[in-house]
Amino acid sequence: MIRIYPLIFILLWSSAFITTKPIVDNSDPFAALAFRFFFVAVGFYLFSLYSNHSILIKQKNLIESVFSGVLFHGLYLGGVFYSISIGMPTGIAALIVTLQPVLTNVLSGPILGEKVTIKQWTGVLLGFIGAAIVLGLDVGHEIPLFGLIATIIALIAITTSTIWQKKLSSNLPLSVSNFYQAIGGCLFHVIIVILFTEPYIEFTKTFFIAMSHQIFLVSFGAFTILMFLIKNNSASKTVSIFFLIPATSAFMAWLFLNENLTNLDLLGFLVTSLGVYIATRN
Repeated sequence: MIRIYPLIFILLWSSAFITTKPIVDNSDPFAALAFRFFFVAVGFYLFSLYSNHSILIKQKNLIESVFSGVLFHGLYLGGVFYSISIGMPTGIAALIVTLQPVLTNVLSGPILGEKVTIKQWTGVLLGFIGAAIVLGLDVGHEIPLFGLIATIIALIAITTSTIWQKKLSSNLPLSVSNFYQAIGGCLFHVIIVILFTEPYIEFTKTFFIAMSHQIFLVSFGAFTILMFLIKNNSASKTVSIFFLIPATSAFMAWLFLNENLTNLDLLGFLVTSLGVYIATRN
């Protein structure tokens, strides 16, 4: 069963990019994320009680888990949701943040003590060339500049959070760790809403379906699988599965959102996927 976890993760994580669009069409992105992670925190709290796992933990573990949640659920998802809300195409947002395996492999050398090889640097070069091909001259036109900046912040956040999560010394149960990470994400978005946005949520049928998908299948499903894989594998091995997400997300966006991809975009996706594969393969 464990061998199928990466495949399940890819499908669920990719689908999150698709249900993000109907959510931000019916709400402020940060209000929606605060709403989402409030219920995610409640869910993991109840599961912790059901599993007889105490949520009373050491201050060090509390700070580590909350900070991880700010990175994963706050900066990463906030950047993705915001970029899509202002017009960033779903497939391109997925492409940019999926450069994560490349950056993780580069940073895992000095931070985690893993050797960075020539093939990894080759992958880095191909990955950024592919991203440049997709972005091209569309920045500021079809691709909003602030959307690009937001996805780059999201890329840095998920890369940092993956390495941070791998370095954590705690052996907290996944349900307890995820509970505090959800609290961190929720508090982050509540602060953003209070300080910077005018929150609104239209509780339409579409919103409920998309939000239910993200709460149950993504936050409870995909994220828990990701935490499990990070905990039980090396950082570089875990993130290697991410190179399949851009193409999967692009196909889903074409299938469900009628998003078009040009031949140049497809070439960029191919080059980037090749670069990420080279950088992360065994």
